[in-house]
Amino acid sequence: MKIRILEPIAEMTQKKKKVCAYARVSTDSRKQEDSLENQKETYEQLICSNPEYEFVGVYSDQGISGFCEKRPGFQEMIRKAKAGEIDLIITKSISRFARNTVTVLKVARELKELGVGIFFEEQNINTLSGDGEMMLAVLSSFAQEESRSMSENNKWTIRKKFEQGEIMINTERFLGYDKDEYGGLSINAKDALIVAFLYDMTLFGLGSSRLKNLLNFLGVKTVTGGEWHEGSINGVLINEKYKGDCHLQKTFTPENKRNQSRKNKGEVQSYYITDNHPAIVSTDLWDQVQKERVRRKKSRNIGAGGTAKYQNRYPLSGMLVCPYCGKNLRRRQVHKNKIQWLCSTYIDAGKQACKGLRIDDTEVQKQNITEPTVIEEVEQNGKKYYHYTSKAEFDCGCRKQPECAEAEDGSVLPGINRPRRAVIKL
Repeated sequence: MKIRILEPIAEMTQKKKKVCAYARVSTDSRKQEDSLENQKETYEQLICSNPEYEFVGVYSDQGISGFCEKRPGFQEMIRKAKAGEIDLIITKSISRFARNTVTVLKVARELKELGVGIFFEEQNINTLSGDGEMMLAVLSSFAQEESRSMSENNKWTIRKKFEQGEIMINTERFLGYDKDEYGGLSINAKDALIVAFLYDMTLFGLGSSRLKNLLNFLGVKTVTGGEWHEGSINGVLINEKYKGDCHLQKTFTPENKRNQSRKNKGEVQSYYITDNHPAIVSTDLWDQVQKERVRRKKSRNIGAGGTAKYQNRYPLSGMLVCPYCGKNLRRRQVHKNKIQWLCSTYIDAGKQACKGLRIDDTEVQKQNITEPTVIEEVEQNGKKYYHYTSKAEFDCGCRKQPECAEAEDGSVLPGINRPRRAVIKL
């Protein structure tokens, strides 16, 4: 008689689901940084405490708007999900995931096809469920509209702040000043020396090109840690803030537009504040530098007897200006029978220094250009158009400023009122 020994059947173990979380805050403030760390800790505990889940990680982005799809943490998470390393994404709400309805639905559908779900805690929606996509479409539309309304309210609040003389300046990109404990401007002694040096040397006879070369030779960096260009030199020399004044609302963002700041040519109210903060240079010195800049422009372009006399061999040399960096455009033959004008910074340092402007010679020859002119490229309905603005008028405005970080509660950072300031409605 044969005895057959049966081995015990191994207990079937359910495969754990690979789960991650996504968190986002829209500002770089210390308060929001603490909030982000708390979210990461909470999500890690939540996932690890579930025996059916395998914790993959917490992906996050800080100081980036939900309208921006190219968030590093967000993109890394989506890449790993598509690679099969993630089965489920947990996030607080639709607005934290993305504020653009198109982005939410596109990502949700792409991941759903791969069997990857997204769970939105506040709305209690799982994209893998039967009615998940329908609910997601409806609620994400509401989230987008809420964000738009919040943005418009923020704009209105900021303009009211301007009327009261309160300013909002990003000192991380503004040489010579720091923020004090009340949100006002205080002089950075080290950087202020550079500003004063530029003003003094300009009156001494050095032009922006020579000043640029001198600072770069000495190893002096800009406020962002980069090299100096003529445009950055000129930006310091024409900035009224260095004499203690402040021109508010130089640029504006059109209704229902994001990241499309434009020069304010009277579309919205602007304000000029005198004696707003401590000055680095005196008003007399600032005015002398402006007069010297005007004198040099005339000397370069106008000869004796009022006849046109340009410094280079082509009539438009020194007359066409890049709107992004402030440097002149150079004439280049790009093809056998095609001539274009290109940004000097772009030619010398590449697109990392300036995105550059390129315009055909035939286009500029149609214009009656008799003074230094800034050329701006605009695209409408798939066609390119050009705006021509006198350099003197363009300098009254400012370069495009980075959009302020989205406030979590739609509030405006507090400022302080100084009774000595005078706000002039322009």
